[in-house]
Amino acid sequence: MNQRTLFICTLFVSFAVIGCKQTNSQKENTATTNIEAKENKAEVKQAANTAAQIYAKPEVPILCYHRIADGKKGDYTVSPATFSAHMKILADSGYHSILPAQLYEYLVYNKDLPEKPFMITFDDSRVEHNLIAAPVMEKYGFRGTFFIMTITYNKKNYMTTEQIASLAKAGHTIGLHTYDHTMVTKYKEDADWQKEIAAPKEKLEKIVGKPIEYFAYPNGVYNHPSAGELSKYFKISFSLTSKRDSILPLQTVRRMIVPECSAQGLLKSMHRTF
Repeated sequence: MNQRTLFICTLFVSFAVIGCKQTNSQKENTATTNIEAKENKAEVKQAANTAAQIYAKPEVPILCYHRIADGKKGDYTVSPATFSAHMKILADSGYHSILPAQLYEYLVYNKDLPEKPFMITFDDSRVEHNLIAAPVMEKYGFRGTFFIMTITYNKKNYMTTEQIASLAKAGHTIGLHTYDHTMVTKYKEDADWQKEIAAPKEKLEKIVGKPIEYFAYPNGVYNHPSAGELSKYFKISFSLTSKRDSILPLQTVRRMIVPECSAQGLLKSMHRTF
């Protein structure tokens, strides 16, 4: 090999080494940029609103139904025809149902909601929630939240565990309504919380195959200490018309009881309440 050939080979190897170093450096820079982007994204996700910011956000109308039956009277009962009329006017008026997970993201992380959002909730595990309410809601593309009182499993006039599981599979949300409807303000010992909240929550999670992250107060009754304790178990707890707790706004989200009323009457009540 002459000197000219040796010089050319040496020069080629040098350029190749420099090129490899530049390529490796570019890869390292790209990897560093990707890591920083992921960290920044995580930081944005963790920037949750304060209690004051959550409390100040506009409330979403939340309806609460109990019994759906003919021939019954009282503020906690509507007829099947009335329930159907309510769902129809809400759909015709451009309302879009949301679920608690969407409400949580809106309240805590300022995520967008659909136009004219509202929620449909049901207390007490009544069988007509599955047989009557769910098919009507689904007809209009709505989904609801069903708060289960777990002592009623498989009993007359109440949902079976299979019906509860089927609602979850259909895209509805399942929440807890205690074991036997004892108000949370009456719990005095750890054993009370275990019986009414922790144990039924765990059992209900096994039935639906999903975490139970939402709760409805029996009779809508709570106090500050009980709301604070529930924050250990649930993302959101729902009351009825009680005043919200400004320190624990996620644990005292308001709902309105829906009585027997006209479809137009429902809209007026929603506007007046929220």
